[in-house]
Amino acid sequence: MAEQTLPAAAREWQLAARPQGWPTPADFALVEKPVTAPAPGHILVRNEFLSVDPYMRGRMNDVKSYAPPYQLGAAMLGGAVGRVVASDAEGFQVGDAVLHGLGWREYADVPAAHAVKVDADAAPLQAYLGVLGMPGLTAYAGLLRVGGLKEGDVVFVSGAAGAVGSIVGQIAKLRGASLVVGSAGSDEKVRKLVEEYGFDAAFNYKNGDIAGQLAKAAPEGVDVYFDNVGGEHLEAAIGALNVHGRAVLCGAIAQYNDTNPPAAPRNLVQVIGKRLTLAGMLVGDHYDLQPEFVAEMGGWLRDGKLRFEETVVDGFENAVDAFLGMLRGANTGKMLVRLG
Repeated sequence: MAEQTLPAAAREWQLAARPQGWPTPADFALVEKPVTAPAPGHILVRNEFLSVDPYMRGRMNDVKSYAPPYQLGAAMLGGAVGRVVASDAEGFQVGDAVLHGLGWREYADVPAAHAVKVDADAAPLQAYLGVLGMPGLTAYAGLLRVGGLKEGDVVFVSGAAGAVGSIVGQIAKLRGASLVVGSAGSDEKVRKLVEEYGFDAAFNYKNGDIAGQLAKAAPEGVDVYFDNVGGEHLEAAIGALNVHGRAVLCGAIAQYNDTNPPAAPRNLVQVIGKRLTLAGMLVGDHYDLQPEFVAEMGGWLRDGKLRFEETVVDGFENAVDAFLGMLRGANTGKMLVRLG
């Protein structure tokens, strides 16, 4: 396929200011930058879908963490899929579909070593940002390896209607959990969890006492808790976990925008008596599971045993709105931005 005519310039989203508490549109800037042919060993990709994820909020703070902070006045980073429009790298041709980490821009100059070719015929391109991508692997590795799920376990998932949580609950059922309970932030999401994703029970955490609602849904206690939320959810889970229970600490979206330390959990002393395991997890530690994950997840998808949902926001200019909406829980399943 012949190389395509490149535009003179394209847009990217930059971090303009470090948010204090909840981010606002004023913290971001939409900037136009020149588009040039790729250097040796690089490919130029026209992005088709961008991922917006909770972890990105942490990278907006100028603090030492597992990933370096976004730089002010520079394009932000994130997962993206698109098509190669120019290549100066062996093994990549114009038209190839690729997954890479230079999202938040319309055109990305990507080192070929940091791009992965994906099969657009095997699954929709955007699935490689969700169920077959980082969120899916997070759910798979977190529940099975970090959480040590065993057949017959009772599983509780917070943020259960999100990109990771919705997959965690389904994998738990497919791998033999006896009861799967989810929490979400609306009655409609609760309905979806039970009627569409196969959770045994679910509750709306905004409807009252989280610990009380969890006790009603799982009266015999919980063996594995998958935490996407932190705060009061983690406190409730510690109270509900059975002896030798395991908590997978994947995210804490409830406090990402707080300016004060969280009030909960206040019951950490129970970890001692119950001999609980609270394990933090980062998906980057588990990419050795990728072949196994793709094989098993792909099989479930082909057989119609696993459902996934996406919330797609159209237009690159709306990427910040999509990100802010995701932080507020406006999405069911994976939040994506589709470029026009």
